[in-house]
Amino acid sequence: MLWRRFVLSASTALAVAAASLGLAQPASAAGHRYVALGDSYSSGVGAGSYLSDSGDCRRSTNAYPSLWAAANSPSSFSFTACSGATTGSVRSGQLGPLNSTTTLVSVTAGGNDVGFADIMQTCVLNSEATCVAAVNAAIVKMNGTLPGSLSALYGDIRSRAPQARVVVLGYPRFYKLSGSCIAGLSETERAAINRGSDTLNAVLAKQAANAGFTFSSVVDEFTGHEICSGDSWLHSLSVPVYNSYHPKAAGQSGGYLPAFRSAV
Repeated sequence: MLWRRFVLSASTALAVAAASLGLAQPASAAGHRYVALGDSYSSGVGAGSYLSDSGDCRRSTNAYPSLWAAANSPSSFSFTACSGATTGSVRSGQLGPLNSTTTLVSVTAGGNDVGFADIMQTCVLNSEATCVAAVNAAIVKMNGTLPGSLSALYGDIRSRAPQARVVVLGYPRFYKLSGSCIAGLSETERAAINRGSDTLNAVLAKQAANAGFTFSSVVDEFTGHEICSGDSWLHSLSVPVYNSYHPKAAGQSGGYLPAFRSAV
């Protein structure tokens, strides 16, 4: 079993042994200069406990960047992720803290570029055929214009933070098919939405690899905790509406945090 934590001994021999075993050392984490970029899945919409100065960006102390920083005490931590962010708005409004001393960056972006919030609204309010058509139109965007937008964002991150390890995180599948839901969207609609998420993750993974970044999927972590699973880490249609289809606090701590931690 991989050790998640390791207390560094004063003994040089033990320190060398720990390094040779590849165990995580708190001193290394403490040296990081960490910048957390992205959209609502990084800011923590849906997880509650929002920072008072974050306004409509809704940056949460329960979001995975905050949780990782609290556990690892990096040398510096800049949290600029914002609800509603696109690749373009991340480029224009979030990259200020990046510089040549930045050692770690996390980012989620792409879902808003292809209109996932609008897709979910369409699926809730309209027919099955209209929902599936909306997902298919988004998939065309994912394979068409999104790669160029991601490439531009990743290029800007690399140029500003040339020494940083950059972790691109994906998005969960929303639904457990043949699950416990007895109302709401049809199985066809749920399957289409999952297909859209899978396609988006594939595009993110490819563009991250092209940039020399690390892609970390959250699909495995959320498996068994999708909507209709009976133990969902995602809000379904909710009040307030901005929580809808976002990770709960459990989704940040049990889904996104482990996926990020494993990639750092």
